[in-house]
Amino acid sequence: MSRIEILSEDEYRTFFKKVKYNHFLQSYEWGQVAQERKQEPLYLGLKDDKGNIKAACLALRKHVPFINKNYYYSPRGVLMDYNDFDTLREFTISLKDYLKENHSIYFKMDPAIVYEDIDQEANPIENGHNNYPLYEQLISLGYHHKGFNKMFENNQPRYTFRIDTTKSFDELEKNMNKSFLKKVKKSYYYELEISHEYDNDKFYELMTNIANKDNFSGNSKKMHETFDKVFSKANMVEYFTIKIYPDKILDKVKKELKELNHDIESGTLSQAKLNDAKDKIPRLEKDIAKFEPYAGKYPEGIISLIQVCPKTSKGMWMVYIGNNDLATYTFAVNRDYYEAVKYASENNLEFLDLFGTVGEPHTKEHNYAGIHEYKSNLGGTYTEFIGEFDLIIDKFWYKVLPIMINVYRKIKKTRKK
Repeated sequence: MSRIEILSEDEYRTFFKKVKYNHFLQSYEWGQVAQERKQEPLYLGLKDDKGNIKAACLALRKHVPFINKNYYYSPRGVLMDYNDFDTLREFTISLKDYLKENHSIYFKMDPAIVYEDIDQEANPIENGHNNYPLYEQLISLGYHHKGFNKMFENNQPRYTFRIDTTKSFDELEKNMNKSFLKKVKKSYYYELEISHEYDNDKFYELMTNIANKDNFSGNSKKMHETFDKVFSKANMVEYFTIKIYPDKILDKVKKELKELNHDIESGTLSQAKLNDAKDKIPRLEKDIAKFEPYAGKYPEGIISLIQVCPKTSKGMWMVYIGNNDLATYTFAVNRDYYEAVKYASENNLEFLDLFGTVGEPHTKEHNYAGIHEYKSNLGGTYTEFIGEFDLIIDKFWYKVLPIMINVYRKIKKTRKK
């Protein structure tokens, strides 16, 4: 009879690599990072009578003080073939027994499984692919669906853009928005230096800059330090770091401005070239005004953007980013996304996931519509996942726990103030 067991590190790593599809949030490494969030990682596996693993998951356990209870979260769900309903049923039955034995309130998961094919307005595509049978199967097994949310209400985004990077980069570039590519082209003027190095102190500074500007709280510096240590060791992260050299840019701009003024004063230019020269001058003067305050202060350049992209053998995700206003001014953000697509294609990854958008493309909430439009410019497939499911074991505490957590957070917030 199949049963749920705690797997060893080697067992879990081997099965993780073996499955057809996996996600960095399901990895052994993510479990180690999650400890910084006070989540206890358990690596659970469904084994048959011969000890063969049929399904497995990273289960992050949180203990509830005073009541000897706990609850689990399996980010991006169980490692298994979700078309195999028999194994899904076996796993669920065994999981229920395991949870009851271990005083659990519930088990949450949010599989990175497509719910249905959608168009650019998030409407279902007629005769498109769907996983309605899987949804019905999960409901029949006792999972409680948390709803078809459109924003970022749950643990992970339910919508994203995914780029099929099995295609050649030339083909991928053709699918990109022309305005986006125009900005990428402009970035070359500033001679940005792109590397795959990482500086955690600098990243945290840049990420905090965005967090303060957009009014959200990011992860702790320690968490990102642990992430780098763990994922770098496993070769499961790629960094895209962009450095800007103000002095170099100023020299280039001033030289070009001097030459233009000389050509204009010479009176030898045709009317078309004269008009073109006059059109360039305001842009050059704007560049000088932007970079002059940095003159002579940063001979080694300024790190203006760092993008953190966890990856597996299957794909890569653009998850954490930090940047400053120089990155925006020089179109470094556009260049960063462009280079990430190029990297994924040239390194034989199956996809690049832009990690999150909304299910209401024209929403007026925050700047979600702007973020959505920006990510759509890269030509990926607008993707809707199946959503979040809870397997409830203790109905009473399942209802009471959110109230307790809400009260706790309010008390904590009051103490901080």
